[in-house]
Amino acid sequence: MKILDLPLKAKWYDMIESGVKTEEYREIKPYWEKRLLNYKAIKANARGIAFKKYFLGLKFDACVEFPRGYTHVRFRYGYTKRTMLREIESIRFGYGNPDWGAPKDKQVFIIKLKPNENK
Repeated sequence: MKILDLPLKAKWYDMIESGVKTEEYREIKPYWEKRLLNYKAIKANARGIAFKKYFLGLKFDACVEFPRGYTHVRFRYGYTKRTMLREIESIRFGYGNPDWGAPKDKQVFIIKLKPNENK
């Protein structure tokens, strides 16, 4: 089990805990790219990626082809000791739900959670 730790504001933590919010978002920035993707593998395969994407015109999704291997996410209620552990269904790029904290016109990393079986 490989766990990703994420602190959340109270509003988002409560929504995930209640089961209303089923995904969490992170901006596509170098910090999150390095945390969520296997950067070493991407660098090692840079020529192959460029060949697939630009010369063959194939669709390339780094989240699918080079995942970091996280299986679970531990949400923290701010920076307190209160936590919850949830299983990750997938991590991908996309446009999230603005009602759940995603920006309206920007793609983000979407951390999709498996349904909570404890309820």
